[in-house]
This record gives sequence, C-alpha cells and structure tokens, in this order.
Amino acid sequence: MAIILSLETSTSVCSAAIHDQGKLVVSKELNTPQAAAAQLMVLMDQLIQESGLTKSSIDAVAVSGGPGSYTGLRIGAATAKGVCFALGIPLIALDSLHVIASSAPAVQTESLICPMIDARRMEVYCCLLTSRLDVVEPSKPLVVDEGSFNEALARKPIVFMGSGASKCKVVIRHPNASFLDHIDPRASAMGGMAFRKFEEKDFSDLRTFEPAYLKEFVAKTKKT
Repeated sequence: MAIILSLETSTSVCSAAIHDQGKLVVSKELNTPQAAAAQLMVLMDQLIQESGLTKSSIDAVAVSGGPGSYTGLRIGAATAKGVCFALGIPLIALDSLHVIASSAPAVQTESLICPMIDARRMEVYCCLLTSRLDVVEPSKPLVVDEGSFNEALARKPIVFMGSGASKCKVVIRHPNASFLDHIDPRASAMGGMAFRKFEEKDFSDLRTFEPAYLKEFVAKTKKT
C-alpha cells in the first residue's frame, strides 16, 4: 500500500486529498483568498477523520512545488515538510502546471496542452505538454503577446488552460488555439503523478527543498 497525502496551495484554491495506490480516497478544497494560511491544517485533519485512517498510516506527502503564488507555495511547502519530519516519511514535489493539466478533462491525442498560472499583467507561468503529459517545453515565466506560441500552433492544436488562459484569449487568436479558463490545480488530481514518483523513490530532500518560484519575489510597497 501507498497512502499519500497531497497538498495543493499554488493558487487561490487551497485543496488537500488522500490517495491509496494513486486512487482517490477523499479530498477537500476551499476557494477563498488566503485560505491556505488559515485552513490547510484544518483540511488535513478533516481528511484524516473522514478517511478512517490515522496520521501514522500516511506513507508520503505530495505538495505542489511551483510555480504559483509565493505565499501559497511557501505555506504548502512548510506544512508538507513539517508533516514529513514529524512522521519520518518522504516528500514528493510536483510541478503545479502539470497538476493543472491532470485536473482538466481529457483532450484529443493530437493536441498539445499549455497550462497557465496568472503572474500579473500579461505574464504567465506556463509549459507545453503532450496529451499524455510528456514535456515539450518546460515550465517558465512568459510575457504573452500575439506572436506567442505561433510556431507550435502552426504544427498542432493547443489547449490553453488555467488562471492565466483567460487573459490570453484576447491576444492568442490562432485557429488552432482553444481555451479552458476555469481549470485550477487540485490535490485530487495529484494521486497518479505522486504514486509514480513514490514507486520510483523520486523524493525531495527535506532539508533543502524549496518551491520553484521561477521569478524573484518583489515585495509591494504600501501606498501612503
């Protein structure tokens, strides 16, 4: 058996789930600003209670490893590392953009998938994947304009999805482009990827793991 607790905090949707051998047992989510900070531990306790398991039953913790919200990622990583240290179990980090792709409905096999997370103004975090979630272009920050993805779109249809896809509709107008705006990364979709990493013993170092922010954090100044 492999009981994995999954935590997803890279966007405004805070979610947690428990999977057994990659199969979903129970999940919970909150779509509330700053929910991760206040409610993540509560969600975890509710999952444990509803699943009928105990904390000692958990074999690993999977966490969204970025990109995404700086605050959300820090909270998720700190919580996941704390649970792993306390229980003596491994940490599994997953790319948040790949989690978005796993959270979406299946697309046609000939299409590419471009999950996007809004990074303010016309910038997004994105990557390019096949319909089987193999990497075509790795995760990166990108300022989107009318020429973005033109070469790839000339070859294959691309399904853009996630919080960053909404604003890209106005500039990406290629006939091979389609959009699934309201797809957020969810812990319930992390089970299969986390279980594969668990079987391969592809674990992150608890002492050194940090989320992949992809950009330097810039603190905002308060207006006076």
